[in-house]
Amino acid sequence: MEFQSCFPIWDQLTKAQQDRILSGLAFRQIQKGTLIHNGSTDCAGLLLVKSGQLRAYILSDEGREITVYRLFDRDICLFSASCVLKSVQFDITIQAEKDTELWVIPPEAYRSLMEESAAAANYTNEVMAARFSEVMWLVEQVMWKSMDKRVASFLMEESAIEGGNRLSITHETIARHLGTHREVITRILRYFQSEGLVKLSRGVVELTAGERLAELGND
Repeated sequence: MEFQSCFPIWDQLTKAQQDRILSGLAFRQIQKGTLIHNGSTDCAGLLLVKSGQLRAYILSDEGREITVYRLFDRDICLFSASCVLKSVQFDITIQAEKDTELWVIPPEAYRSLMEESAAAANYTNEVMAARFSEVMWLVEQVMWKSMDKRVASFLMEESAIEGGNRLSITHETIARHLGTHREVITRILRYFQSEGLVKLSRGVVELTAGERLAELGND
């Protein structure tokens, strides 16, 4: 799988624009746990995932994390090139959740591309709109949905991502994703276990009643 087949507007660019992107393009192999981008002062460039999984999250002044969105194969991240999007100030941290291969488009090359290409400008706006929709969805979840329902939704999401009901995940990790304390997650998971929804063991959460969990998360 090459960059050209993963970049959605490649065929709408001129030969000169394509050559400019390729000349500055960098390919990186990122190990799980690596911080790729750290806050609005970091302008790493645009990230296009070839394979793997990235997590974008925000960090409070107290050091609490909350996941905003994930990036999977063929997904692109614009917030990692904050200097290109000068009207958008969004402190976001991006970390590899799994070993990941990705391309980095230099911010200067993409800025000039947006200035020249209507297709690039429109595509950028579409991606930004989709990301901000995810931010607004998160705000609604935090404001209006109880933590037990958010945990149920998260577990179902993880099950879909991993393709199974046995999740190798700690209570601390779940807490970081949802912006809460580990003790809160432990209490909820123990309640879920007493209700027959999950089975807990060290570093593992096994979903034993997926349909009921889904109903709880969607309630």
